[in-house]
Amino acid sequence: MDRENPLLAVVCIDNPHDSFCFTGVKLHIFFYTKTRNRFLSVFSNKSYTMRKLKKRHYLLLIVLLLIGYVAHIFTSTGYFRTIENTFEGKILKKINLVGAEDIIVSRTDSFAIVSSTDRFASLDEAQKTGALYFINLSTGDFTAQKLTKDFNQPFAPHGISMFQTDSIYTIAAISHTTEGEFIEFFELIGDDFKHTKTVQNDMIFSPNDLVLLDENRFYVTNDHKYKKGLGRLAEDYLGLAISNVIYADGENYTEVADGIAYANGINFDVERNLLFVASPRGFLMKVFEPNEDGSLNFVEDIDCGTGVDNIEFDSDGNIWIGCHPNLLEFASYAKGKKEKSPSEIIKIDYRGKGDYQIEQIYMEDGSEMSASTVAATFGNLILVGNVMDQHFLILEQSSN
Repeated sequence: MDRENPLLAVVCIDNPHDSFCFTGVKLHIFFYTKTRNRFLSVFSNKSYTMRKLKKRHYLLLIVLLLIGYVAHIFTSTGYFRTIENTFEGKILKKINLVGAEDIIVSRTDSFAIVSSTDRFASLDEAQKTGALYFINLSTGDFTAQKLTKDFNQPFAPHGISMFQTDSIYTIAAISHTTEGEFIEFFELIGDDFKHTKTVQNDMIFSPNDLVLLDENRFYVTNDHKYKKGLGRLAEDYLGLAISNVIYADGENYTEVADGIAYANGINFDVERNLLFVASPRGFLMKVFEPNEDGSLNFVEDIDCGTGVDNIEFDSDGNIWIGCHPNLLEFASYAKGKKEKSPSEIIKIDYRGKGDYQIEQIYMEDGSEMSASTVAATFGNLILVGNVMDQHFLILEQSSN
């Protein structure tokens, strides 16, 4: 039935032999054909329009996803943070050591060990000049003495850790070289400093920091899963959480934690049996409880609101962390596109799961020192290291 001409159709059915009906049939066929063609034309146009609308919707969706992606990068890297110079104290001294990325302190014997690598240089050049330095903290002149002057191997130190047994200090340093990734072990007894062994394993492929449990056992962080390519870009800019923590017992190597966005600084609180791992890309500090076999029980994530790096403890057990408040600024600085990158120090009074307080101790726009990585305390002093600046800072806090 012709839905646009129902009367004509009825006449034809009721009078099948009438000449009018015959004419009507022809008219009906004509109208039907015209209508059908118009309908097909409209349908075709509608179909074309729908395809255009769907295409626009897809394009709009892609644009929205891109906007969301860019917004996520900016918000999750601290791009919109306000940098205000804050510190209740003064800069006591600037020590001219390049790339003093990690600093550890002995309060028992009043000294600091500093890891120094020129990260503006090529790796081939950096491994020729990288070194560990000793600073006597009891004299007040803070002169840096090169410890590794007799270590004649490629050496570009990164994270370091120290373990004391009586008067013997075991010092371990992650070293990035053109030949691979290594952990170099040294022994310090009084003024005697010597290399004891080199550790290498396929599971330690992108090491950042480590913490010694004794002369042989340690935890080490791999800050990336991918060395290069799209995978590494996804880790850096999307915050893909696929880096890990490895436990070494002196013979075996085991992955004990994964799903971390850029696993960075790591330290162990012996008194509370807690392991802390920094995730700067996630703005988190992760808390674990180690088991006797080295495996880890996850406790909680602490949202620090900044790009946390190396982790140290003060004499009261408070956690001190050198931080990057704006990771995009830091990335540009590290690539040589900007002259400076802001620095921040936070202190965490961690009393237990869900019970902690975060305090900002220091923030500075990078004019005094760029890209802080560590804050090691000694009395009212704070030794503040960095990724690649030409000097590091010794800060003195004001007396309360």
